[in-house]
Amino acid sequence: MKNVIFIAPPAAGKGTVSEFLMKKYNYLHISTGELLRKIALEESELGREIKILMREGKFINDNLIFRVLESALKKVEKKPFLLDGVPRNLNQAKYLTELFSKLNVNNYIVINLEINENTLVKRATGRRICQQCNTTYNIYFDEFKPVKENRCDKCENNLITRLDDTEETFKIRLETFKTETEPLINYYQELEVLKTIDANQSYEEIIKKVKEIIEVKND
Repeated sequence: MKNVIFIAPPAAGKGTVSEFLMKKYNYLHISTGELLRKIALEESELGREIKILMREGKFINDNLIFRVLESALKKVEKKPFLLDGVPRNLNQAKYLTELFSKLNVNNYIVINLEINENTLVKRATGRRICQQCNTTYNIYFDEFKPVKENRCDKCENNLITRLDDTEETFKIRLETFKTETEPLINYYQELEVLKTIDANQSYEEIIKKVKEIIEVKND
């Protein structure tokens, strides 16, 4: 089973695909954000350093992020993993390639979720989340609409809109993705590990393509 890196604009469905991989194939979800928050609670030199940066809202540099990531990857045994949070730019992609080489991680694939902008805007601005159980819905897509308006199908609690799911905020996030993350597509194409999926398709079609990609055996 191949390890997975995603390239995906916000609201492209990365979270949904990740959840499928974790449930179906028991993938280990490695989130750099979660790793940093966890270490910040530790009484260690690194933990105190990260805690100060987070408390002051300062940028956590790539060197620090990859020190934390290296420690996590060293603990991975035979379980396949998927990365969340890196790489976000070309510099991080190069860092990651060096780290994989150092740790002898060569069985990985980069999945690029490609989707048109209008669909992305609808996915983001139409997203509604249950305050109680965190189930996600979308008012613009029939298969994801709640049965009752603004009510969770599972627990009947109210649905809310995330603060960053306004059209204005979303478009800022999308422009950041285009500027910083799209160059990764060429980078991973050159490394011959990139697979692109048309994320405008139905969930079933996307999952079918993902399964085909990750189940390919090494030569």
